[in-house]
Amino acid sequence: MAVDAEETSQEERVGNNSLLDSHSGISSDGAEDGEDGAEEEEDEEDEPKLKYARLTSHLGGIYRNGDATSTFLVAGDKMAHKASVTAISVSPFPPPLPSGKPDAVNKLASQSQHPPTKASSVASAGSPSSRSPRQQAFTATPSNSIHIATASIDGNVCVYSLIDPKDVMLRNFARPVQAVALSPEFKNDKAYLSGGLAGNLILTVGGRSGTSTTATTTGAAASASGWLGSIGLGSNTGKDTVLHSGEGAIKTINWSLSGKYVVWINEQGFKIMRSSLHLDSADTESAWKRISHVDRPDGPGWEEMAGVWRGRAEWIDENHLESDKAFSININSFQETANVGSRPRGTQINGPKGAKVRRVEKLVVGWGGTVWIINVHPGGAGAAKNAGERGLGRAEIVNILRTDCIISGLSLYTPSVLVVLAYVTPEESDEDQTSPYNARSQTTEGTPRRGRHHRSNALSPELRLIDITTSEEISTPDTLSVSRFEGLSATDYHLSVLPAYRGGSSGASQRGALEAFGGGLWDVTMNPTRLFSSGASVQSGDSNSGNSAGLKTSSRLSFSKAATPERNRSGPHPATVGPNAKIYIHSPYDCILATVRDLSDHLSWLLERNKYKEAWTVVDEHPEVISSSHERLFDSSPSTPTKAQGSLSDFFADDSSQPTTSASKTLNSAVEKEKRRIGEHWVQQLVDEGDWASAGRVCGQVLGTSSRWEHWVWLFVQSDKFEEITPFIPTAELQPPLPSLVYEVVLGHYIAYDTVRLKELLERWPPELYNIRSITTALEDRLRAPDVREDTIQGGEKGRDWRILMEGLAKLYLADGRPREALRCFIALKDADAAMNLIRDYRLLDAVSDDIPGLLLLRVSKEQMRIAPISELEQATSEPIKLLVDDAYHGIVRPEVVVAQLEENHLLFLFFYLRALWTGLSPSEETKSNDRLAVEGKTLVEDFGDLAVELFAEYDRSLLMDFLKSSQSYSFEKAKAVCERRNFVTELVYILSKTGETKRALSLIIDKLQDVSQAISFAKSQDDPGLWDDLLDYSMNKPRFIRGLLEEVGTAINPITLVRRIPEGLEIEGLRAGLSRMIKEYEIQSSISEGVARVLRGEVAIGMDTLRTRQKKGVKFNLVHDIETTVPIDQPNGDLSVKIPTIANNNASEDHKPGYCAGCRKHFRESEQETLVGFACGHVFHLTHLLKYENRDHDANEVQANAAFDGDADLALSVGAKVAHARLIRSRIADGCPIVHEKEIL
Repeated sequence: MAVDAEETSQEERVGNNSLLDSHSGISSDGAEDGEDGAEEEEDEEDEPKLKYARLTSHLGGIYRNGDATSTFLVAGDKMAHKASVTAISVSPFPPPLPSGKPDAVNKLASQSQHPPTKASSVASAGSPSSRSPRQQAFTATPSNSIHIATASIDGNVCVYSLIDPKDVMLRNFARPVQAVALSPEFKNDKAYLSGGLAGNLILTVGGRSGTSTTATTTGAAASASGWLGSIGLGSNTGKDTVLHSGEGAIKTINWSLSGKYVVWINEQGFKIMRSSLHLDSADTESAWKRISHVDRPDGPGWEEMAGVWRGRAEWIDENHLESDKAFSININSFQETANVGSRPRGTQINGPKGAKVRRVEKLVVGWGGTVWIINVHPGGAGAAKNAGERGLGRAEIVNILRTDCIISGLSLYTPSVLVVLAYVTPEESDEDQTSPYNARSQTTEGTPRRGRHHRSNALSPELRLIDITTSEEISTPDTLSVSRFEGLSATDYHLSVLPAYRGGSSGASQRGALEAFGGGLWDVTMNPTRLFSSGASVQSGDSNSGNSAGLKTSSRLSFSKAATPERNRSGPHPATVGPNAKIYIHSPYDCILATVRDLSDHLSWLLERNKYKEAWTVVDEHPEVISSSHERLFDSSPSTPTKAQGSLSDFFADDSSQPTTSASKTLNSAVEKEKRRIGEHWVQQLVDEGDWASAGRVCGQVLGTSSRWEHWVWLFVQSDKFEEITPFIPTAELQPPLPSLVYEVVLGHYIAYDTVRLKELLERWPPELYNIRSITTALEDRLRAPDVREDTIQGGEKGRDWRILMEGLAKLYLADGRPREALRCFIALKDADAAMNLIRDYRLLDAVSDDIPGLLLLRVSKEQMRIAPISELEQATSEPIKLLVDDAYHGIVRPEVVVAQLEENHLLFLFFYLRALWTGLSPSEETKSNDRLAVEGKTLVEDFGDLAVELFAEYDRSLLMDFLKSSQSYSFEKAKAVCERRNFVTELVYILSKTGETKRALSLIIDKLQDVSQAISFAKSQDDPGLWDDLLDYSMNKPRFIRGLLEEVGTAINPITLVRRIPEGLEIEGLRAGLSRMIKEYEIQSSISEGVARVLRGEVAIGMDTLRTRQKKGVKFNLVHDIETTVPIDQPNGDLSVKIPTIANNNASEDHKPGYCAGCRKHFRESEQETLVGFACGHVFHLTHLLKYENRDHDANEVQANAAFDGDADLALSVGAKVAHARLIRSRIADGCPIVHEKEIL
């Protein structure tokens, strides 16, 4: 089936494997049995390693009008191809990569708006109309500074420069030339090798540009060249040397990448020789000497087909191979290819220290069905077998592989993976035997001749990946669908691998590599008719043309840099954009590109086969795959009309140089949307399979919007699959939020059918997700059902459903702001912690004031009430007791309420309560101290004195005595009755002492307690002599008591009285010691008393002396001096002034300060006439004012008389008068300073 460019245009897209046939490998015609069908279906599940893209429509300038090409070469950033040539060679190989986009790209692209017309086979030199369109010149850049050689079956070899149209050499060898190979340094040495059907390997050196010459290996040409050269008339037409001959046609010649070695293949095998390049001066004689020969395989068909099958030889640049990870990864964890830096470098041989490093070169040869992998070791000193000899190098066959096909092309893709373009022969039958092994079934070249009737039954070629370490294929062969494959043979196909150059010029390689698939076609046609039309050109005739002036156009080569605008697609093919190595498969009518599949291809493959789980995982773990897909989408979209069409180099630019702002803004959203889209397909797939559990789990992973969640939840609900979807319904707030009805429906289902699951959901789902009132109503209705009670058994547990529903209702009440209802639920559940926290946080003790016993019994079970010790019950009720005590202080729940509810059946709890009040126990100690709380608590307990006596006597006797001594609110009679009933002697003694029954109390001490020390202490505390007599009377017949009295009575009673009352003849143990102790204590007491008296007397004497001394001291105070001020007086005769003595302003507000009269509050003056009286306290009075102060109720006349007496100067001079005056004054102020006296009284 022939497929032209237009027919395949719709199939070209990234990741599309439509170029592969529907089957992998070769399948026979006719029906297949069930086993084969199953195997084929299983094979289809294996993901291919490569992806393919047809580039035919992007090379419209080459394949237009159904034209066929016969030769193909990809190197660097160039692709060479032509129909009528047999071989192409480029020097240097590989060409240098461009450092950037040439300046003339847009200019040259704009000049190629019309495709060049096809030149006639023979053109006249003098006819301009017969010439081809003028050749476009390439920009002089390093990547374009190359020479290209073409060979053709008419015997011509044409060598020309890509940038200089005049730099062309045409040479005719008079025999069909099948192979040509330019020297890697052709620019300098002008040397190339050629070979063909004549079987000669010819080295051509020299030649002059712009000339057409004939090879000097032919008879006439050789003789003429030799004769003219001998007489000095020869010109620089080049020299041809036959290096090898006689072993059949030569169809393949290749220089090694270093230029040191040459490999060629003839009908007997392939040879490797040392070239003349990079030879040391000592090895010049080794030039063009053969170092290895490998014979062809000796198998069936080789004798006949050795001249038909074209051998393929490829020198491998190991530094630019893809990593082995490219094919060895697991398909379920597809990863990107490793960086070049991680690839193994070429094999090196380290010589002696200081010597140059010798690198081994790798060669891959494929011929017929055999593959040879060869390492060529360099020569030099020490490389030969014998020590000291210099070797030319040696070839080592590393591996030999046998295949069941004819090899049409091969190369190493990774260090261990060989890529082979396989031509598969059809199976032989009795009627039709067309295998290429039958030498007579095809033409000499194995290619059907155009215009000749031939059988068209060839099969499609296959691309195989072979692991050279195991000699096994790593994947199923990919059968390629190429145009008109039925009529093609093995020699019509070509394979070329463009390495992934990621070195320092990676940006340049991306921009320049394969610009043939860019934005227009530059037909660089090297037309010999045009090149050599001048008179200086040397022209040779052609046996078929009949015109000696013309040259065949068979040497014309189409060199692609871009495609013509009218054939241009929307831009560069997306498959050409990428960092990985690219495999080009060429046929006369098609060009196919194969690359390693990346993440986006893996994703597409998974989606096509409905493997949504794996696809979602890929996007989740590698979100960049969506970015890659977006970039490809942008690359494949039509260009804007205003933007000039560029070459492929525009699309190889680094990502950083491209405008990606808009794409990066939407990347995250695009990734999430794609994940959700794939995820929903995944969920739907699981639902269709009936795997609802997995579908629910996946929903939790992949769904991200409320609308989709609502859709899927309703789907599960309608199918009654609550259990499968409920655990994964989102609890976080979505925007917009998921409708509350979704949660309410699910909760309603579990309220009715599964309370255990309901409990989990209420704990996990925040109340904000649903309407709380709706759920509480449903819970209340459910609690009213007859099958939900505290005593019903569910799941082997009593009251399980009732408890779960009540707990859920309490939590929802609390979330709805109804703490009182929640508290009732917690109390019913006996959830003490929750109830206590609720009461404490919301101060809800009044809500349970009508059920104090229920509050106290929250942590007390019925079993505990029967057998638990008091300490355990005290611990269980400590928290509610603290709450009640605290509220008692604040008046929320008064003690009367608590006592009224507890005094009938819960006396123990009432005891705990009253004791806490009495001791001041309370949790709120932040604002009050315990002492303050104890005072307040004791005041509260006073109202229940008799009850407290009963409870303290029952549960805490030690606290009873404290209460009896501290409180006055209880009844002595009731207290005495309680103590008598319980035989509490100590407490009864205290009560009797308070009621005046001291003798009975003393009798109880002596008779009941028999504690002499307590009896003595009791007698001392009562301070009653009659009680001492009673004590002595009770003790006289008790020797132990008598001894105790002697030892402890001390000075409380007269020792003589005690001794005299001891009966005579009474034997008292320890009497002597008792008497001695009593006497000693008495002496000590007497001595202490005398000492105290002496100290007291001394202190009194000192105090009196101090008093007298201070009384003798004067009272210091300040006087105010008189100040003369001038007061102006107006006179009619002039201004006069009179000095009038004035007294400084006295501050009346000063209270009893020195220098002031304590009576009138005025300053004392220097000219004071009145008697001043001062006291030791510092107060000073005018005598008159003192008398007024002291005699406020006396007659004013008497006071005035005293004042007059005080002013009598004559009388004041008399001593007697002074003494009398002083006595009189002393009698009036006998109490001292009146101010101090008043303060003491107050």
